[in-house]
Amino acid sequence: MTQHKIRKVAVLSDGAWGTAIALLLNQRGLEVAMWGPFPENIREIRKTGENKKFLPGTKIPSEIKLCEEIGETATDADLIVLASPSQYMRGTLGKLKPFFRKEQILVNLAKGIETSSLKRMSELCSEILGKTRYCVLSGPSHAEEVSKNIPTAVVVASKNHDDAQLVQEAFMTPKFRIYSSEDVVGVELGGSLKNVFAIAAGILDGMGFGDNPKAALITRGSVEISRIGVELGGQTGTFYGLSGVGDLIVTCYSRHSRNRHVGEELGRGKKLGEILAGMGLAVAEGVATAESAFKLAEKHEIDAPIIDEVYQVLYKNKKPDLAVHDLMTRKPKKEVE
Repeated sequence: MTQHKIRKVAVLSDGAWGTAIALLLNQRGLEVAMWGPFPENIREIRKTGENKKFLPGTKIPSEIKLCEEIGETATDADLIVLASPSQYMRGTLGKLKPFFRKEQILVNLAKGIETSSLKRMSELCSEILGKTRYCVLSGPSHAEEVSKNIPTAVVVASKNHDDAQLVQEAFMTPKFRIYSSEDVVGVELGGSLKNVFAIAAGILDGMGFGDNPKAALITRGSVEISRIGVELGGQTGTFYGLSGVGDLIVTCYSRHSRNRHVGEELGRGKKLGEILAGMGLAVAEGVATAESAFKLAEKHEIDAPIIDEVYQVLYKNKKPDLAVHDLMTRKPKKEVE
């Protein structure tokens, strides 16, 4: 790779978001290869020209190389897009490791925190791959809309400003605008924690509530995200930007949000196991992140009552109506402390 140009890109994961980014980069004229963990799905995409399992209705151009082996995808790439869900990222990185070169730029799309270790994706990359040119791309960006070229704005964060600029140059189009940041911690945590509140928003919808409680949820949710994020090293302003409140708004309201869907079904009285089984291979990152967020808040003694109640509903079988009641009847306090 030259210092100023990205030409070949490997996308690791054939899920909806990975596929949408592969399409975007193909439109930019880059050489794109996409790998998926299920060889049968890669073969199906190759045969039909459509990712029916994860992004139905979208044509996959023949220029995108579809690979059943991760080494075939990653070996010659200038940039590697990590698009696996966060709880599967360790496995993906393990497969990538034998083929990974230190000069390759990593762009992480996963929005989650590993439950077993409470590590962010940048920390997982450091653990498994060593020192890397790591970037994280996040913001209000549903794959279904990006794949249709609906105007979208996101942020890329890297400790290396030059690498962030390279990603901006490679990814940005008239319909996909990218801002840059050096706050890797903040961008990762904003994108991860917002999914917990999307589940809460879905619960409110499933219970038939209106706009008032959701507006309160988003506002107080942004406070909890900021509390945790700043305590763990993020910058306050990041949590009120695209990867924080921007992503929080879209995932709490969008019909595309898998996390909001989980919450909606919970609010209607369904059990979590039944809901997840009905989603097939689609992953709602907020389910696992709710546990990670609860543990982080507990470990650092951070007041996060909404996260606590979502955790209780998901993992302790607490009734959603009781969770709402307990939030509304907490001891009175100042809004800003």
